[in-house]
Amino acid sequence: MDPALTQALKTGVAPMQEYLLQGSILDGSKDILLHRLRGLCDNADTAPETFSDHEMRVLNNRCSQSMCKHLRYVGQTEMGIGDKSRHTLVRTCLDIGVSDTVVKFLNEMGFRADFEFVARGIFFHKGRMKVTVSKLFKLSQPGDPQAGLEPVSGSHLVELSVVAPTGQEQVGEDMKNFAEQLKPLVCLEKIDHKPFAAAKQGT
Repeated sequence: MDPALTQALKTGVAPMQEYLLQGSILDGSKDILLHRLRGLCDNADTAPETFSDHEMRVLNNRCSQSMCKHLRYVGQTEMGIGDKSRHTLVRTCLDIGVSDTVVKFLNEMGFRADFEFVARGIFFHKGRMKVTVSKLFKLSQPGDPQAGLEPVSGSHLVELSVVAPTGQEQVGEDMKNFAEQLKPLVCLEKIDHKPFAAAKQGT
């Protein structure tokens, strides 16, 4: 078992599983997707909620810290991308509220920043499913989102996720059925992040 998860269990912190599907849509088609999501998701009669997150990922490649003082540990994928028995990527995660000094604490422990970005967008809920449509930006000056932002690409990232206790296999089926309703605007899939990580480490 992963040492971090072993320690979490010893201290009474219950690890959860994140079920995840990802895709992208060109900026010019984003509004059409948002219109469809408003019709499919809960609270269609109210304005969708917006967010702006400054996220920093620190090595060991699995801990990410958002500037809203939130720390997330993400474990390795628990099944192969080619595993047809699962409809989504599944990985263990731990979410923890932290204090303002968390970055300094991580630096003193020997962690170093791997990369950071700003994500701005809109999120929706359908039951326990969460859908985000976000634009990713690079920071002109590390650590300071006020210094200027540059779009990463000409598209928006679309993510469908559920965080639930271990063993909730019906989640994947529900997410697959919901994702089918967004085609052909966006195809949400299991994305294997390992090749991207390996390529980054080789640069």
